[in-house]
Amino acid sequence: MKKFLLIVLATSSLLFTSYKPIYSIEEVVTAMRSGNANQLSRYFDDRIDIQLPSKSDNYSRTQAEMILKDFFSSNEVKDFQVKHKGENNGAQFCIGLLQTRNGNYRTKLYMKQKGERQVLQEIGFQLAD
Repeated sequence: MKKFLLIVLATSSLLFTSYKPIYSIEEVVTAMRSGNANQLSRYFDDRIDIQLPSKSDNYSRTQAEMILKDFFSSNEVKDFQVKHKGENNGAQFCIGLLQTRNGNYRTKLYMKQKGERQVLQEIGFQLAD
């Protein structure tokens, strides 16, 4: 019985430590660095909150992709630097600096577990000083 319990504990701990959610904040960061709204939209939830300096709302996946295409075409991305990232209760977040030809934006990204995958639920851009 002891041997059986040991095997069960070892197997379950291995499963929990090797679990990696489908999609991660790293993939979103890569999409941000390219300024590619189409690539970024792969990680969107069905609805996503977007905060831009001029407007902010909750959009469908299709609307959000169009909004970000407009934003990236007006603000050609030079780089995205991660300043802080972490996890909390199955959610992942990242704060970074989006460098564009027109200025820099403090950017926040928030992903949450939905089923077996992480989805992007919030993205915000604020002009950096």
